[in-house]
Amino acid sequence: MTVPSLMQNHQRKTYVTQLHKVYNEIQQASLKYMNDNNAINLREAGLTSSAKMKTFLKDYFKVISDCDTYVKEPCFAASYKSLSGKSFQGGNWGESGSVLLSSGAGILLDRPSVYQITVGDVTSYYGHMLIDINGPKGPNIGGRDLFFAEFYDDGSIDVYGATPECKSKGICTGDASLTDIRNDLYDENCFSSSYGRGCFGKILNDNWQMTY
Repeated sequence: MTVPSLMQNHQRKTYVTQLHKVYNEIQQASLKYMNDNNAINLREAGLTSSAKMKTFLKDYFKVISDCDTYVKEPCFAASYKSLSGKSFQGGNWGESGSVLLSSGAGILLDRPSVYQITVGDVTSYYGHMLIDINGPKGPNIGGRDLFFAEFYDDGSIDVYGATPECKSKGICTGDASLTDIRNDLYDENCFSSSYGRGCFGKILNDNWQMTY
């Protein structure tokens, strides 16, 4: 293996390690919030408005900067590129809270009740989310240091369609498997999306490895 290849593999591992830390931090905070409010999910715990989301972020995370509802500096970079090289400017996500953590990561979370998906007679609630593992620092590329995911109301983080019921009971959209849902979203979006949409599911499928 060449030196550049070794360096690239090391960088991929570094990205994933940082992503996994933020992922764990969000899930742990969500669980604590539910426990503190004696609730079985985040909606029942009261996380149902942008104002409540901002309070959640400030009370359960070590926040050093508040970017309101925006993808902007210092929480995120001013612009990003997709893996295919397409440029994208940040903007306003009206239902969200956007902050920079003491770890250097930027996170933006919708309240986990903005959207819903129904499969059979089971409805799951979620909101969009962004994670930039190193805030405004480079490379600012979707799928490398920026990731788009869904924040489900049980506190889990995954891609669209990978609902809690899909993972626990196999009740998935179109009778697809969890693996296929993640892989299909990756194939359709990861390289073209400036947010890195679909890339996160591929990392989960590959057991926390960045193989692309």
